[in-house]
Amino acid sequence: METNLPNKIHIIGSIGSGKTTLAKELSAQLNTPFYELDNVVWKRRNNGDVRRTEQERDDYLRSIVTNEKWIVEGVHHKWVSPSFHHADLIIFLNTNITKRKMRIMTRFIKQKIGVEKSNYKPSLKILKDLYHYNTVFENESKSEILNLLTPYNDKLKMIRNSSEVVEYFKKLTEKH
Repeated sequence: METNLPNKIHIIGSIGSGKTTLAKELSAQLNTPFYELDNVVWKRRNNGDVRRTEQERDDYLRSIVTNEKWIVEGVHHKWVSPSFHHADLIIFLNTNITKRKMRIMTRFIKQKIGVEKSNYKPSLKILKDLYHYNTVFENESKSEILNLLTPYNDKLKMIRNSSEVVEYFKKLTEKH
């Protein structure tokens, strides 16, 4: 049975926009592996993360996007054009900046008390950096990303709320 469900999905948005949550939900619904771009950049080690070289990072991304099915999520945009090119669907999470700030704070508190896992040690410096990156995204990166995505407008879905997409995919999977 042929379906119109996308097999290759790239989710992009700012810190706190809901990318990882959406990727996990779609991964479960579509039975598709998902990858965090931060983990493409970093080799996760017990004694501290190590940044991959640009060549290692690019090779790793290429090995992901040449698979039959995948979901890639992250804020990175300057080096991920192979993912944009191969994707069947690109989701831009355009979540309100105030909502993102609240999510960043909530995540920080959950990580500090050990309720939520983190790839980094939550500190006030990290919290300050995350707020800064969020502002940079809003004032600079967003327009850069939208310009980079112009050639892919036919497969771009701009949304403000990840539940819109989850419901969309739920309805599509119920039809098949």
